[in-house]
Amino acid sequence: MDKKLIVKMIKNCFKQYYEADSSPIGDKELEELVTRILQTKDEDPTADLYEVVNDMVYDYLTG
Repeated sequence: MDKKLIVKMIKNCFKQYYEADSSPIGDKELEELVTRILQTKDEDPTADLYEVVNDMVYDYLTG
């Protein structure tokens, strides 16, 4: 799985909640989020990547 694609998807997802030039996540937290997404996809290969990313971002923002 391409990490750059996932990072881009995460950033696009954050744009739904924040202004385009602001991001509520730091580099370390972004890496942790990417790792969690990749782990979830490894555990369930049939899961839709778009849904996994959106769920993880939502959990990050509300958790």
